[in-house]
Amino acid sequence: MPATPPPPGRRPHRVAVLVRDGVVPLELGLVHQVLGRARSATGDPLYRVLTCTPVPGPVRTDADFPIVVERGPDTVGTADTVLVPAAHAPGATDETGRLDARLAATLAQRRAGSRIASICTGAFVLAAAGLLDGRRATTHWRSAPLFRTLFPAVRLDPDVLYVDEGEVLTSAGEAAGIDLCLHLVRRDHGAAVANEIARDTVVAPHREGGQAQYIRQPVPAATAATTAAVREWALAHLDRPLPLAELARRGSMSVRTFTRRFRAEVGVAPGEWLLQRRLERARELLEGTDVPVDRVAAQAGFGTAASLRAHLATALHTSPSAYRAAFRGR
Repeated sequence: MPATPPPPGRRPHRVAVLVRDGVVPLELGLVHQVLGRARSATGDPLYRVLTCTPVPGPVRTDADFPIVVERGPDTVGTADTVLVPAAHAPGATDETGRLDARLAATLAQRRAGSRIASICTGAFVLAAAGLLDGRRATTHWRSAPLFRTLFPAVRLDPDVLYVDEGEVLTSAGEAAGIDLCLHLVRRDHGAAVANEIARDTVVAPHREGGQAQYIRQPVPAATAATTAAVREWALAHLDRPLPLAELARRGSMSVRTFTRRFRAEVGVAPGEWLLQRRLERARELLEGTDVPVDRVAAQAGFGTAASLRAHLATALHTSPSAYRAAFRGR
């Protein structure tokens, strides 16, 4: 659900990165790198990223160096978004599924209406705090069996890169934190701002598929066909109907084989992948052009303005005109 962008002159969105002993430096750094680069059209920072910990001072990492964190639990109480990275340490919540008293007290300071998100096994912290009960969530695929055992009330999906449940978000292994942060920027400030950050950091603005593609699988024969060329062709022809049978035919496969191979390579079904690409195209057109909504719908492959409105309402809880008004030229 896109947030309403702050009016000019409003303070940057405050993000508290809550770290613990054993924190993964990559996950801490990527939050500062991605969100810290977000700028408005006038060059003003859109986020203020602050690192905090239950007890200020030296914090061990899972590398051969510590970090010093000066901010304590009160930072969580002033944050608009709280981000919890993973921590690889004996007895950490990421292993036990239990919150120690200091971590629980820190999370209790989170103010009503703020977002909270996790990277990798940071999802164990959110689940232990009861924030994921009855919700869909993800974590690193290696930790999925333990997570299911510890938190049966959570609807775990270990195949995706991140899950957005509104005020609570979770993401998969370390690099998926980049996907999550770009998603937050896209949700708060539109695709153009997120795409600019992706260009600056030399990453894909939106990775295809989910983490299922990174789980160890039997190596296919060298002669096995792939769906890569079909995906490239489809992206160049999003404005036209793209039935599954035609995609399979272009890949010289049966529909059943193409669907199975597509899911294995990308992590989602062809129809879901196409819908996401069409939504991205529509968002880019709404943000970056004055093209009428009916033409946006046609160029993105939705056919009619009514169809575009329905899909935007389902995916983003907004309308084309409202989305354009919020993000045009930001």
